[in-house]
Amino acid sequence: METKTIDFPGTLIEAIRKFSDLDYATAFFAGVRWPHGICCPHCGSVAVDYLPNRRLWQCREDHPRNQFSVKVGTVFEESRLPIDKCLVAVWLEVNAKNSISSCELARAIGVTQKTAWFLLHRVRLALHQGHFDKMAGTVEADETFIGGLAKNMHKAERKRKITGTGGSNKTAIMGLLARHDGKRHSTVRTKVMQNLQHDTVRTVVNENVAQGSTVYTDAFQAYRTLGQAYFHDFVDHTEAYVRGAVHTNGLENFWAMFKRCIKGTHISVEPFHLGAYVDSEAYRFNNRETDDAARFIGALKGAPGKRLTYKTLIGDTSLEVAPGSDRDAVN
Repeated sequence: METKTIDFPGTLIEAIRKFSDLDYATAFFAGVRWPHGICCPHCGSVAVDYLPNRRLWQCREDHPRNQFSVKVGTVFEESRLPIDKCLVAVWLEVNAKNSISSCELARAIGVTQKTAWFLLHRVRLALHQGHFDKMAGTVEADETFIGGLAKNMHKAERKRKITGTGGSNKTAIMGLLARHDGKRHSTVRTKVMQNLQHDTVRTVVNENVAQGSTVYTDAFQAYRTLGQAYFHDFVDHTEAYVRGAVHTNGLENFWAMFKRCIKGTHISVEPFHLGAYVDSEAYRFNNRETDDAARFIGALKGAPGKRLTYKTLIGDTSLEVAPGSDRDAVN
């Protein structure tokens, strides 16, 4: 099998029809992963032969594990699911405005809820993007808290947990949004925070925003020292939400969409996994002006070079893995 010009599906129905052919799905993912020709993921050699009966390639170089599938070296490695179901899961996650639940995906592709949950976390890992460049121009900075609603708690539980501003028992997420500058639309970056102390907040801003940029925030005290390196101004939400160009409404819009995703689709998310869900929402937000096919291809390009095992996903370091065993006990 050789990579060739890829016929991209434009809609969900086209994707389902095309990917129902497992040979096509394999060739499609191979074409996205190796646009310049298939090469061995272990040694990089292009001297490979395709084994059509097994949908595998065999490297002619002499080294261990010289046979490999299209999933080796990607987030889907060692998954027992065929690549066609993986591709449909990617399409559904990146193109559903409020994400897709594991229960809904399980019904759609015919797997268990546990398998669908693991598969969706593989997809979210593919959507995670690192950044080497820094934001510039006008940037909004804001934070939000994710956790149980006080009105849903028993009176005694609410009294025990809700103190101060009400965020002490919730998980904090900090966001930065670069406003559109006429050339590109606004983009967002997020980070799950261990705390919101002055030094921690300033470090996140310094790592992601070029010095000399304009930074708008709310009246949170941790932002008050940003004026040393940035043109900083803030709006006090106890008085107003907008003061001319000074506001954080762009980020407030993103937080609203993310909370609809959490409350409406996923209902309850463990703090340990929260970063994966906000990464997924940030990917959809940053690619909102592209079409479904472009979001899908962009997600697939993030699949190689990443790995997620089930024991890592659940944070259980006590799971021992025997040599040569299938490390992904759940598909």
